Amino acid sequence: MVETGHHHQHPPAPAAAGPPPVSSMAISTKPTWSPAEQLHHLQYCIHSNPSWHETVVLAFQHYIVMLGTTVLIANTLVTPMGGDAEDKARVIQTILFMSGINTLLQTLIGTRLPTVMGVSFAYVLPVLSIIRDYNDGQFQTEKQRFRHTMRTVQGSLIISSFVNIIIGYGQAWGNLISFTACKLCGDWSTNADSADPLTTSLPFYLRLLLRNIQTILERYALLVCLALIWAFAAILTVSGAYNNVSVATKLSCRTDRSFLMSAAPWISIPYPFQWGTPIFRASHVFGMFGAAIVASAESTGVFFAASRLAGATAPPAHVVSRSVGLQGVGVLLEGIFGSITGNTASVENVGLLGLTRIGSRRVVQVSTGFMIFFAIFGKFGAFFASIPLPIFAGVYCILLGIVAAVGISFIQFTDNNSMRNMYVVGVSLFLSLSIAQYFISNTTRAGYGPVRTAGGWFNDILNTIFASAPFVAIIVATVLDNTLEARHAINDRGIAWWKPFQHRNGDGRNEEFYSFPLRVGEYLPTRFH
Repeated sequence: MVETGHHHQHPPAPAAAGPPPVSSMAISTKPTWSPAEQLHHLQYCIHSNPSWHETVVLAFQHYIVMLGTTVLIANTLVTPMGGDAEDKARVIQTILFMSGINTLLQTLIGTRLPTVMGVSFAYVLPVLSIIRDYNDGQFQTEKQRFRHTMRTVQGSLIISSFVNIIIGYGQAWGNLISFTACKLCGDWSTNADSADPLTTSLPFYLRLLLRNIQTILERYALLVCLALIWAFAAILTVSGAYNNVSVATKLSCRTDRSFLMSAAPWISIPYPFQWGTPIFRASHVFGMFGAAIVASAESTGVFFAASRLAGATAPPAHVVSRSVGLQGVGVLLEGIFGSITGNTASVENVGLLGLTRIGSRRVVQVSTGFMIFFAIFGKFGAFFASIPLPIFAGVYCILLGIVAAVGISFIQFTDNNSMRNMYVVGVSLFLSLSIAQYFISNTTRAGYGPVRTAGGWFNDILNTIFASAPFVAIIVATVLDNTLEARHAINDRGIAWWKPFQHRNGDGRNEEFYSFPLRVGEYLPTRFH
């Protein structure tokens, strides 16, 4: 064979290629969701309203939900004070009356969000401290001890209310929350000792099994389940199922052991200084300062959760400030009228907004009519106040869980793939739950907490602050978020989303959701609206 002149040439080697792109099965096969400032599955938002007959039933549902914590805190404090069933009924009536007034004020000239202002458990430790000081046998009768203790609580509430008023209307609180960025706003604490599993599971099982009446169950499942379990508890009581159980179980589960129906008056209107002239003692007043701050922090988290469940934008700093200031005015009124604790935004009622998917402001405003009505007509209010507390506890398992999840949803506006953010969120959650549980577990029934120095007021402040999981979470998250690469991680922290809501005109929708009704704003300083 003869070799030709054409030389065989090998093809050029292919250029070195980088690693093949990694395909994300999640992106290619599953839908993705962008961050949403407003929830899209609400049936009614903050300024849209159901029909009037639906509004009345939904408002009554809000009244029933807030009743559980009202009765629980009265049971916790009235008896150690030396009060009897009649005193307990009057305390419950006073709490309901003031809750109605404060809720109406808050929805009109406060945040204007659909939030119920109920009792605050942050005040329990300072009140227990007052009870201890008057438990040394210096009174001839228990009735005298009760009234003297209530007068001291009144005086302490009146003075401590100015903490909220000053930090609120002084705009200090609004400036403070500007450092919290997109931190968790949920409340992880529950104030009930035991839950009824039937009440916990029934709302969702009923919705699955009875689809033909799904709309009714979505809106009124709580009332249906309460009625069913209450009737079941009554049957167990009558049949003698609780005859051979412990005294604590009888008090919790029987439907005839509250004695509120027989003790409550038919008609009674709470009036200023009904227990007598307030007593002012510096040690007790200072002890309540910590409770006032904790109640403000917890309310702030609840306001942010309520804004999402009501279809509104996050409340601006000046709105949160004026709401905290108005909360202080509410505490002042509670001190004057003789309530047993200060007020805070009700977590469970905000959870009800999510359960019913109805965030209407009008519904909550109408519910104040039920609170005031049943506060005045005591026998009718005592009937519903006799619902066993474990039933309320089962309901709160659902409602508090909803609020906690809504709080966690705020981290969607941050970079969830940032290890820095994971560290901040994880440490804040774990430490808040751990520290609060440590303080609660090591607090005696008499109110002695882990901090036991010679200064009782100092002990009350620290024990109250660190027994609140939301407040501990705010402290830890704020410190970590503003010290760990804060300047280099502005976008990761969600500051770009957060910043417009910290200014009065930062977002055009602020005026729509948070402006005062009618022409009220013309009579108030500009910084409050």
